[in-house]
Amino acid sequence: MQVLSHRGHWLEASEKNSAAAFRRSFAGGFGTETDIRDCAGRLVIAHDPPSGNEIELADFLRLHGEYRPALPLALNIKADGLQSRLREQCKGLASGSFFFFDMSVPDMMSYVRESLPVFTRHSDVEEVPVLYDEAIGVWLDDFGGNWLSPSVIGQHLSAGKQVCIVSPELHGRSHQAFWRHLAASPVSQEDRVMLCTDFPREACKLFNERGWEGGPEP
Repeated sequence: MQVLSHRGHWLEASEKNSAAAFRRSFAGGFGTETDIRDCAGRLVIAHDPPSGNEIELADFLRLHGEYRPALPLALNIKADGLQSRLREQCKGLASGSFFFFDMSVPDMMSYVRESLPVFTRHSDVEEVPVLYDEAIGVWLDDFGGNWLSPSVIGQHLSAGKQVCIVSPELHGRSHQAFWRHLAASPVSQEDRVMLCTDFPREACKLFNERGWEGGPEP
């Protein structure tokens, strides 16, 4: 299993989507999930509507390349119509090291037409993933807390998809019981499975026998 930090490996909430959080994530050997919007003609890293002081996507990608360019990037698209600029800015990334997700369905169709790597969504409220055949993977979410299971993950793996699991703490729930259940399943040993979490070190210690790689922290 590959571990992705959620908005970087932040230690305080104020560090989310910051350069410090991304450096810490990449130095520790974790991929990351982050959010992309446009602001005054620039592509920036921002979960909420941007104020103008955000990190630019180009700077984020340079930082990723300086550390470990093979680490996976889950790029959450928060605005429509960014495909052409994203294609240009991401053209230097290694194939298979990144994917786009969470855009609107009409916008996702444009990503597919342009052969950009996309993940579709599957959750307890999105029972039928859209554009499933065209997507390279599935973003697995669980809003109710009782839906997601190793068997659901296994079904997508059997269909040839990559899978990224949203860890329960991202919805304000405890993650320990779900993690233990997941760790006991063979799907946790699959390289095509990712876990997006606020606790990347803890996840790596549980799911990866080598534990956290212990890189330097800025």
